[in-house]
Amino acid sequence: MVLIIGGAFQGKLNWARETYALADSDVFSCSGLEIDFSRRCVYHLEEFTLACVDADADPVACFEAHAEQWADSVLICDDVSCGVVPMSARLRLWRNETGRLCQYLAAHADRVSRIFCGLEQRLK
Repeated sequence: MVLIIGGAFQGKLNWARETYALADSDVFSCSGLEIDFSRRCVYHLEEFTLACVDADADPVACFEAHAEQWADSVLICDDVSCGVVPMSARLRLWRNETGRLCQYLAAHADRVSRIFCGLEQRLK
């Protein structure tokens, strides 16, 4: 599995498309609690963690339960840990849960890359 992280609008998906020859049909974009692990790439994991916060669900437990399904995937998550700490408890919890999921995924990843201005910084 490959984990790609970085700030919003830094070129993560474009870099992944070029590096891993991903077609549009290979990419699933998260917008809620459901993830289509049959796709080669899962994009916007931070949207999944926000849905988990709203549903009082554990994002790490979800990924643990489906570990065999994403073992060969490219997973992409916006880094929401930088900047001003949100005032709302909901958004602070979102940042925590996104960080916790990324730590779990990074520990299980074969490769972890941070993308900044379309350039890769290899972390693992």
